[in-house]
Amino acid sequence: MAETDAHRAGYAEVADEMIGFGPHLMLDGYGCDRKKLQDLNLIYRILDELPTRIGMTKIMPPYVFKYSGVKPEDWGLSGFVLIAESHISIHTFPEKHFVSVDIFSCKTFDLEFASEYLKGAFGMEKVECNVLDRGTEFPKEINGATRMVRAERRRVSRPAAPRPA
Repeated sequence: MAETDAHRAGYAEVADEMIGFGPHLMLDGYGCDRKKLQDLNLIYRILDELPTRIGMTKIMPPYVFKYSGVKPEDWGLSGFVLIAESHISIHTFPEKHFVSVDIFSCKTFDLEFASEYLKGAFGMEKVECNVLDRGTEFPKEINGATRMVRAERRRVSRPAAPRPA
C-alpha cells in the first residue's frame, strides 16, 4: 500500500463497511512513565489531538479530572472526549504505572497507528491490546443493508438443484 501524505502525518484514511457498528480498541499499558500518567495537560492534549489523527470528529473539548480512590495508591487522572463517531477515554494510575485507554468508533480507524501513538505517549513497557467488533449486525446504511438482506433471502429461498441419480 502506498504511503499517503495523510498517513505520513499520522492521519488515518479508512473505508467503512455497510454493516457493523465499528471497532472498540481497548489498550492497557503497564510500566508507564509515572510523570506522564499524572500530567493533566498531556492527557488533555492526547484527547484533543488523537481524534483528528485517526480521522474522527470531536464534538466537544476533552474533559480531564483528577480522582482519588478508596486506597491512596488508586488515585489518577481520567479523561474523555466525545467524538461524532462515539468516544475516547483514558484512565491513569500513576502509583501503579498503569493506563487504560478505550477508543470506540462507528467507523474504522488505523488501530495500529492509535496503539503505537498511545504506547509512545505514555512510555508503555508492556501492552495488552484487545479489539472488539461492536454491533456486527448494525446497518450503517439502511438502503444498502436492505438490498443485502433481500439478496441473501433470494439466495437461500431458491430451490436446491436436483441431485443426479
